[in-house]
Amino acid sequence: MRSIALALADDHPLMLAGLVDLFRSKEEFVVVATGSSAEEVLEIGLQAAPDVFIVDIMMPGNIFNTILDLMKRGCRTRFLAFSAMSKSDIAVNALKAGASGYVVKGTSPQELIDAVKAVQRGEIFISRDLACKLIEHHRMASLRAAAGPPVKFSLREGQIIAMLTRGCTNRQIAVELKIGEKTVKNHMTALMQKLNVRNRLEVLIATQKLDRDELSAPRH
Repeated sequence: MRSIALALADDHPLMLAGLVDLFRSKEEFVVVATGSSAEEVLEIGLQAAPDVFIVDIMMPGNIFNTILDLMKRGCRTRFLAFSAMSKSDIAVNALKAGASGYVVKGTSPQELIDAVKAVQRGEIFISRDLACKLIEHHRMASLRAAAGPPVKFSLREGQIIAMLTRGCTNRQIAVELKIGEKTVKNHMTALMQKLNVRNRLEVLIATQKLDRDELSAPRH
């Protein structure tokens, strides 16, 4: 059985040395190159063309762009992202860039070895601790897509909504904001259309279901 040609890149010398020792101790792997930056990953990918390349995503340079660049150049190397970052959005970006797997630092040596073998076979490998987060990330993205684009409010509309929650009448809103009552009514009509409701009570009910951050963020 042919050994798996492996390249390793990490800008932390001790981590890189530990990875080299781990894989050189296993007969089924041969470490063909090491690096410590996205620039070196590009050079190694083009020249050494390893079967699998374990890359730290926080190295100097943009490792995601580097992976994309290598993929466009026809590189057949499988990339395995290796990072202390366990956020689902970062893992998603790594996979979108072309990585075949994502392993969180701190995982067991055996899981990392299993990950390398899996991506070398053409499979996708995600650390167990991260897999659930990715499933939830996908679920929430699907829900947001089904709900359609978020409702956006102007600064003035946000002010009016805030005053509605305090029970202010159109006249009180007009006085406090120093605008005409007719202008307030026009804003109310626009809010009803945006929220697809029929009256100010339904405006209140609809906005209470929205994220408070969305209401507080000024939109022009």
